[in-house]
Amino acid sequence: MTKRVGPKLLHSAITARSRYFQVEELHLEFANGEQRVYERLGGSGRGAVMVVPVTDDGYLLLVKEYAAATERYELGFPKGLVDPGELPIDAANRELQEEIGFSAGQLVELSELSVAPGFMSAQMKVFAASGLTASRLKGDEPEPLELVRVPLDQAFSLLQRDDFNEARSVAALFLYEQWHREQS
Repeated sequence: MTKRVGPKLLHSAITARSRYFQVEELHLEFANGEQRVYERLGGSGRGAVMVVPVTDDGYLLLVKEYAAATERYELGFPKGLVDPGELPIDAANRELQEEIGFSAGQLVELSELSVAPGFMSAQMKVFAASGLTASRLKGDEPEPLELVRVPLDQAFSLLQRDDFNEARSVAALFLYEQWHREQS
């Protein structure tokens, strides 16, 4: 199989910018001569993390927080942006402390995910966390997050819940389950 050469960038420009995102217009020419204009949503470029925390007694820890886009409270794993100069593994431990009040004794990177790579450049590293101990850091959430404990042996019951449908959390659950099986 021959390796495909990506399209030639003819022109790019930022067409909109907010506190969190920028919209970039790309004028591309493909190897067959076809030209197209694409738009992509760029994030901060810092990256993000999501953590699947599991207690020593076998519970998944999730948070329920308000999601402005869906206008409702959604259930998912702790997550957040990597701060400038911070390593993703350190961001994962910080987010745990800010969102659920625990620090991890062990963090294992499971994978890196992207969402809608045809339109967004954001990447998120997914970690498994164990050896949890109480430790709270002040986060940037506007209200306290609800902590939800789910027995690990009932993890897939989350898929039946109306408030657990965010693609990255669903993917993280499957990544964790696969990794956990391989460790056993």
